[in-house]
Amino acid sequence: MTWNQSATPGSHSTAPPPAALAADTAASGSRAAGPVLVGATIAMGLMAGLFFAFDVSVMPGLAAGDDRTYVTAMQHINKSIENGVFFLVFTGAFVAAGVAVWLQHRAGRRRVALWAGVATLLYAVALLVTMGVNVPLNNELAAAGDPARIHDLAAVREKFAGTWVATNMLRTALCTAGLGALARALVLHGRATR
Repeated sequence: MTWNQSATPGSHSTAPPPAALAADTAASGSRAAGPVLVGATIAMGLMAGLFFAFDVSVMPGLAAGDDRTYVTAMQHINKSIENGVFFLVFTGAFVAAGVAVWLQHRAGRRRVALWAGVATLLYAVALLVTMGVNVPLNNELAAAGDPARIHDLAAVREKFAGTWVATNMLRTALCTAGLGALARALVLHGRATR
């Protein structure tokens, strides 16, 4: 982007015209659109993979154990997952997908923005399921206290397990579908920027 920076005699202004600034800003946003879309796809894939790992290994493995092992392990897992790396990816998937929608739409790539928007909505539903069902169940399990002092471990486990496992499968499906939508958005973005 170039503009005439030569000042007229007696003039001290060398600022670019507003239209040039707007074009530079738009170009900068357009350049960021691809990397943001890639970041959203990676974060969504990590979340889908995390939920899937619980579906196919963690929960079946715990289900094979006794009640005390199950409750103790889930209490420890729920506590240890509350860390910065998890929260960065957990929130980053939503934020990056939403920003990708905005940048792609702004760049005039409507179909890319549409697929990124579908992914954002799917992940938003996964967030609602997490905050509305899984987190309250995790909190109830933590509030049950030390498994060595719980009188009816079987009841605590039964209240937690069925609903938590079912909603985690739903989160896996939502995030996997969101990942597919972002993959489609990446393909369309690649075609549009060739």
